[in-house]
Amino acid sequence: MKTILISGTSSVGKTSLIKHLVPYLKHFSLSPFLCKIDCLESDDDIVYKKLNVPYMLGLSKDICPDHFLVSNLNNLISHSTKKSCDILLIETAGLCNRCSPATNKTFHICVCDCTSSFKTPAKLGPMLTHADIVVLSKIDMVSQAEREIISYNIKKINPTCDIFYLDGLVGYGSELIANHILSYDADNISEHLLRHTMPSGICSYCIGECRIADEFELGVVDKMDFKGEY
Repeated sequence: MKTILISGTSSVGKTSLIKHLVPYLKHFSLSPFLCKIDCLESDDDIVYKKLNVPYMLGLSKDICPDHFLVSNLNNLISHSTKKSCDILLIETAGLCNRCSPATNKTFHICVCDCTSSFKTPAKLGPMLTHADIVVLSKIDMVSQAEREIISYNIKKINPTCDIFYLDGLVGYGSELIANHILSYDADNISEHLLRHTMPSGICSYCIGECRIADEFELGVVDKMDFKGEY
């Protein structure tokens, strides 16, 4: 079972990438299973349905979506195997820049929007620094020079990743990405282990506290150092 994790902030083009990847994967006789992890609601399953492959939607609701994914990952893999699928594509919610549910057995793709600030890569944390490949989307909306600047900034943060370019409107670049996925092999790794630790929790607000004051704060709480005021 190949497990592909597609992460990135909201609206960068993760679903568009999946929409163009699936036909190529099916062409090579693979049977994909798709899963979208979101928080409150999602209409991406409308796109998935048109691809004519098994899929499911997982809503984390009051739980961090990346923690929700990790706690369901093994069951998700077992379920897709029962469906006689041999490649699992998981699209994350793309909310927390600090979380990354990537494991040592997943092939991790981070999608970045070319139209965002050239400073954006430095703000993405483990979802970018631990990615196997980075896909730059919306390349039709920027110049070659802008693409090179953001690519340079990504390489400074993650020197070992490969960078691919995607035009999500027409699918340009998706064939190269699909071929790279096909070459990925993690069969020699026995179990899933997170590549990077998750953020610390739980605090009182995580479990429903609404009152804001020091005396109501329990668990993992961090305070700003006002001695560092400028």
